[in-house]
Amino acid sequence: MKIIRRKSELRDLTKNWHQTGDTIGVVLTMGALHDGHLSLVKAALSRADRVIVTIFVNPRQFNNPEDLAKYPKTEDSDARILGPLEIDVLYIPEPEEIYPTDFSTTISVSGVSAGLCGGDRPGHFDGVATVVTKLLLQTDADFTFFGEKDFQQLQVVRRVVADLDLKTEIVACPTVREDAGLAMASRNLRLEPQARNVAPGLGRALDDAANAIARGESVAQALDTARQTLRAAGFDAVDYFELRGDPDLQPLMSADRPGRLFVAAWLNGVRLIDNLPVKVGSDLPTGSDKMPEPA
Repeated sequence: MKIIRRKSELRDLTKNWHQTGDTIGVVLTMGALHDGHLSLVKAALSRADRVIVTIFVNPRQFNNPEDLAKYPKTEDSDARILGPLEIDVLYIPEPEEIYPTDFSTTISVSGVSAGLCGGDRPGHFDGVATVVTKLLLQTDADFTFFGEKDFQQLQVVRRVVADLDLKTEIVACPTVREDAGLAMASRNLRLEPQARNVAPGLGRALDDAANAIARGESVAQALDTARQTLRAAGFDAVDYFELRGDPDLQPLMSADRPGRLFVAAWLNGVRLIDNLPVKVGSDLPTGSDKMPEPA
């Protein structure tokens, strides 16, 4: 594994790879790697001839400076974790490689960015769309791998790639969960031990709501029950708990077409997000995404 920090060096390498007919798979991260990230890396290794993992904590997708300051930065341990996987390049660009002093372009996506995290975090998806576009161009990616845990982000990236005619194929990968059902996320590192015991309730609330809707309960009642359940479990606040269409992310008041439940809630000063599909006419949301029973 080679560590590269300059886009000029990276481009020389990727140019040679493409000249010899190799395909390039890319996993974009902000570091603090966990098994969810590693599942994306393994998917890339199975699909592409060459694999690049990027680490860049993107300041433009943080609307809260305190949140940016607290974001885990674990470059050395991330490199050690990636070592056994035998990827080709770990790209950790210097800030000026992404945002030089005269940088003045922002990519904004409408539609799928509205509401949910787009409503609660103004400018967040503009920052995501801009940095993803830059990194896909710098890495010359043929494939890029995203987890469905950040489903709204996935839809934003799909829109960017389609609208800007980028050559990259987006590969969506299933959410990876801890044994208790908590979706893996770098922010989980900030949870104190007591909060970690409470956090899996987020996934169980999603599962219960999805099952209730599948049984014919009204969406409004299922969502209201879920919000109350989270507050009773010890979550500090619920930013949203909604049913949205899949893939357009339009709000749904009834489960008359494929959709997903989305939740964002605060616990121990950490904002946790998750989602789960709801299938029309099914007794359960999905087999693979069903939450484990609490121990």
